[in-house]
Amino acid sequence: MPYFGLKGGWLTVWVTVACATDMTLFGYDQGVFGGVIVTDDFLNTLNLGGPQNTSLLGTVTAIYDVGCFFGACAAFWLGEKLGRKKTVLVGTTIMTIGAILQISAYSVAQMIAGRVIAGIGNGINTATAPVWQSETSTVKWRGKLVVIELILNIAGFSLSNWMTYGFSYTNGPISWRFPLAFQLVFMIILFSTVPWLPESPRWLIAHGYEDEAFQILADLENKDVDHPFVLTQHKEVMYAVEYERKNGVGWMDLLRGRTGTQGGTCTIRRLLLGAGTQAMQQLAGINVTSYYLPTVLISSVGLTNKLARLLAACNSVSYLLFSLIAIPNVERWGRRRLMMYAAAGQCFCYLIITILLRFSVDPSITVQSQRQIASASIAFFFLYYVCFGIDFQGVPWLYPVEINSLAMRTKGAAIGTATNWAFNFMVVEITPIGIQSLGWRFYIIWIIFNFSFLPIIYLFYPETADRTLEDIDRLYRENHNLFIFRDKEAVAPKRPAAYVEIEESEVRRNSSIDPRMLRRAVGKMTSNDAKFEEREKV
Repeated sequence: MPYFGLKGGWLTVWVTVACATDMTLFGYDQGVFGGVIVTDDFLNTLNLGGPQNTSLLGTVTAIYDVGCFFGACAAFWLGEKLGRKKTVLVGTTIMTIGAILQISAYSVAQMIAGRVIAGIGNGINTATAPVWQSETSTVKWRGKLVVIELILNIAGFSLSNWMTYGFSYTNGPISWRFPLAFQLVFMIILFSTVPWLPESPRWLIAHGYEDEAFQILADLENKDVDHPFVLTQHKEVMYAVEYERKNGVGWMDLLRGRTGTQGGTCTIRRLLLGAGTQAMQQLAGINVTSYYLPTVLISSVGLTNKLARLLAACNSVSYLLFSLIAIPNVERWGRRRLMMYAAAGQCFCYLIITILLRFSVDPSITVQSQRQIASASIAFFFLYYVCFGIDFQGVPWLYPVEINSLAMRTKGAAIGTATNWAFNFMVVEITPIGIQSLGWRFYIIWIIFNFSFLPIIYLFYPETADRTLEDIDRLYRENHNLFIFRDKEAVAPKRPAAYVEIEESEVRRNSSIDPRMLRRAVGKMTSNDAKFEEREKV
């Protein structure tokens, strides 16, 4: 019996377990190296101690993101060629090799090689897991499940902080090799769950596996394969595939800026909007502190090593708890509103941090007063994580999956993830040097970026909450306006009544049609499409 007899909600739960484990591993990897790079044995073993090695230490940390970037780019091809499941397994295998190289490293060269290889695997997985989750979820659960995954990403980040804090009380190689080795636990879970879970039915339909797609759609909804709702879902996906084949834009045309005679499905704009959320996540300044919070608290605030580690670990728990607010509200408040609230809060936090750190180095006040002012900034580092966790942790990973069409969904998610890693590398690379060279002025950069997000989101970003993935395709077929804020339906937090009426009428119509005839018609359509594609290749 496939999937051990699981159907409906329980089947979705296990897909979520696999995808969430992948994102937990991602969070663990983000946080663990921040604790490792302030460990004496690590610095001595790899000869990375001292201010003269600040730039090299930043490169060793940031080079992981270069691997992630290339992994996300590889997901362009792998995701469509192999499917969602096999792509995740390939990514996990590559990550395992990279983890083993890092655990056993005795030289900078081996550590760099391990981080690049692990990054490639992580880039593949983080570009694929949200797509797989979204394409196997119902409308009412899609946003919540992806946000839950990203909250477990924070849980992984929190675990890594407590892990490195606990092992800071040990001496020798175990103080940093064991925290790096612990990531293998997540890889074992992925190898144990992914192989027996269902493939994305949308990917199967796009590649002509009709019977398997029908069965998976039925299993995910816990309905019969001939149920009108399953048939309606199948028809909507088929229509989206057909429309994209006729109006979609190929990669060479994308690179040349061509969009067809009428703009088609607004492919380039949707790719840019999805990638834009990922760029905003990094330019919000999260990895100034995710990778380097102990370093920031030691260098900018003046705390001891142990206290900085402890506060970083406590902050990760606060980050995790407040991010839970997003689960009930990501659909209720909508993506646009959450992003604007979060950007405003993040801007305020960095503004206060900058002011406090500026006065903490004022020579006209006593040393004790300087320390007190610097310590006050810690509260706003904590508050920043609260604002970020409520929205910018999850929505930038969800939005590229929702905004892009079926044919471009894997590519759109991969471009978004590659954008995230490219900007991630930039931020992680410049942060140690920026703190060392600019001091409190370094944080002005993140004030400006967060403030700029408010008009960008308001003017250009449509709402995707409470919409089916096919609703978004319909929006861009009917509306080619650049400034989306003028369209009330496009920015409403609830699904427009017109879309609901269309779906209900389709379900009623399909309930009066013989399911076997409808499925034969779909099979014939797929066969004709395959013949057409063969002629095109010739």
